[in-house]
Amino acid sequence: MSKILIGWAEESLVPKKKVSLAGQFYERISEAVESEICATAMAVESDEEQMILVSVDMEGFPEALVNLAREKFAKLTKEIDPRKLIISATHTHAAMRVAGRGSAKSKSGQMVDARAAMLEEFLPKDKLYFANVTSDDSILTPEEGTQLVTEKIALAAHRAWENRKESYYTNEFGRAAVGMCRRVCYDDGSAQMWGDTNTANFVSMEGGSDSGIELIYTFDADKKLTGIVANIACPAQILEQRNFISADYWGRTKAILREKLGEHIYLLGLCGAAGDQCPRDLVRWVDPETPINDPNVKREHLIKRKADPSMYDISGCNKVGKRIANEIISVYEEITDLKEEAVFKHKIIDLDLPLRRVTMRDYDNAVREIAYYIEKNKDKEAFNYEDSARLNVHIGTIQRYRDQQFKNVVTAETHIIRFGDISISTSPFELFLDYGNIIKARSMSEQTFIIQLCCGGLGYLPTEKAEKGGHYSAYVSSGRVGHEGGDLLVRKTVE
Repeated sequence: MSKILIGWAEESLVPKKKVSLAGQFYERISEAVESEICATAMAVESDEEQMILVSVDMEGFPEALVNLAREKFAKLTKEIDPRKLIISATHTHAAMRVAGRGSAKSKSGQMVDARAAMLEEFLPKDKLYFANVTSDDSILTPEEGTQLVTEKIALAAHRAWENRKESYYTNEFGRAAVGMCRRVCYDDGSAQMWGDTNTANFVSMEGGSDSGIELIYTFDADKKLTGIVANIACPAQILEQRNFISADYWGRTKAILREKLGEHIYLLGLCGAAGDQCPRDLVRWVDPETPINDPNVKREHLIKRKADPSMYDISGCNKVGKRIANEIISVYEEITDLKEEAVFKHKIIDLDLPLRRVTMRDYDNAVREIAYYIEKNKDKEAFNYEDSARLNVHIGTIQRYRDQQFKNVVTAETHIIRFGDISISTSPFELFLDYGNIIKARSMSEQTFIIQLCCGGLGYLPTEKAEKGGHYSAYVSSGRVGHEGGDLLVRKTVE
């Protein structure tokens, strides 16, 4: 075994313009910067094996952007295979909207996503569809956002690679209450994301939660702390409804760590299997401090709870950031053993998973529902993204029916890494927690890191139980692969 070489770098993703914020079915234009969003990179090399892990404060990172970032990275260095560049999103809903998720031009000449373009097929000829990205020179366009983000990722990755030096590391474990299940089950067998639990037909939360934090601490040759990798099974979406740029709880965590441990410390935040997780306790419900534009969040019978602060606001973000940072610091203070060598292997697998299919009956029903909605709203001058959101499940069903005429599988880029006693596995899905738990339980490693929304964006990957319960995150329109593919992903990852 050779000594480990590790390098770090960070690049700001905050643009000079305002942005249209990604992650909701309605438009939000940024009014300020709550915390800096970044691309943070850690390069690792040993025994002629390499990887560069990049964590991006974004809502998602589709395959087209991954490819573009790798192309730009490949122009900066020929020393490493660009496919060894592993890019994951923290899933903050307070970063810029980018192009690359599949787009088309609307009748009005605007670029819209593929489902919005499909909606126009069903609109009368005199009706237009208006995109939810305001055309204004003061606002960053999705295309400009794509160029900015991919350039910064390539630069961060290259700088981390150039900065690699002989280093020490240790893998550790912590625990903090961050993620909780966000799907509520009812006595009729249905389920709902963000469902109301204060009802007579509430039965249970659909899934569990994971309070564990998988940790890696890195040190320079003088054994001074240089960076921290933290893997948490919860998306960074406390501030998902607000009108500012933010790295969400990772931004607050990093600020506290740098205040306590030094401004030079890097933090690489990785989102674990968390497709059905959120930072909110739906049983001890605490209402947002100010109204938000989401009908699923409104509660008819609000009861004041002694619980966390609002996990839709900065007060909640600060609380979670403090919890994570305090645990990371507590674990750091107990470190006694550092390693300078490790078995290091990195395997890339293009895994073919079965496309989740729909029936002709599903397709016909979706067409009828869209026709009914359009007739009901025939007096509208134009249709907008809110209409697209209401019709999302039906448009997604139609889209899937058309796709499945020509393809049976979805190719998911996955990375399997051995780093000493650690295993790291990646997935391009919003992977439901149960899948991650099975992989961790069956892994032969001392510690297993699971990274979702990594090297692509293939939507949610729900369990069979979630598919039966229905609702957003479990609909066919919510992701490209169903539980059969999830089971196969688990088996291949464990293998």
